[in-house]
Amino acid sequence: MKRLFLLFLLLPALFPVASCANTSDFSQEDTQNSISLENSTDIVAVAESFNYQDYAEVLKAYVSDRGLVNYEALQANRAKLDKFNQALGLVTPSVYNSWSEAEKLAFLINAYNSFTLQSIIDQNPLKKSIRDIPGVWRRRKFEIAGESKTLDNIEHDILRKEFNEPRIHAALVCAAISCPPLRNEPYLPETIDSQLDDQVRKFIAGSYGLKIERSRGRVYLSSIFKWFGKDWLPSYRIEDKFTGNSKQKAVLNFISQYLNESDREYLEKGKYKVSYLDYDWSLNKQN
Repeated sequence: MKRLFLLFLLLPALFPVASCANTSDFSQEDTQNSISLENSTDIVAVAESFNYQDYAEVLKAYVSDRGLVNYEALQANRAKLDKFNQALGLVTPSVYNSWSEAEKLAFLINAYNSFTLQSIIDQNPLKKSIRDIPGVWRRRKFEIAGESKTLDNIEHDILRKEFNEPRIHAALVCAAISCPPLRNEPYLPETIDSQLDDQVRKFIAGSYGLKIERSRGRVYLSSIFKWFGKDWLPSYRIEDKFTGNSKQKAVLNFISQYLNESDREYLEKGKYKVSYLDYDWSLNKQN
């Protein structure tokens, strides 16, 4: 009886999923590649416990340890990604709202990254940059938890607005070289805290997150820290250490906890100028 009730709740969500390919952002090829979850057992399973297995297999097969993506191979073998993305839309709002914060965070971050992968491989031929895809962030819509959302909706209207978790900026990957690396495993509720910490460490240790030049008295930050600097203020605001404006100090306070003692002490003294690294929007693809 419980399974029938859950199935009844999920039936309305099938209709927006089916009509998604009819929006202006989707091509005929998208419609042909869509996967229909007609098996009621599959639908009920979505409600009872969300499964990241298909997405895990996609990430393992097509994302390198450096976070680069084999888009050509994924484009040619996209069935599992499409099935996973459709499953995201079959989760009902009531089921989503029953989840813990960790479950919601994992769900939303995985959704953002998976929808971004879909946006890239929907282009034929592949674009050199995600910015070459018209409306990719603000107009192109996806079905998630029974609603139609853009990538901007997921990032700015849900994740940034409803969660005080600035580490998401090391986890959301916009398919650019200067983005944080894409993990080749999904975020899971039981491990997401350690995964987010690991993402921050990887990002600031790489070429596009943080650069300290003591000889020149310069500290270079990713432009991500400029665009979203206010997200660090609630938890990391500080006035008596570091340098720069309030947002820059909060960001540096946050970053310092992931650095070695020498670099942390250098940043705390504040005798440097803060600048931002140029952002490389080239596609984060494997060569």
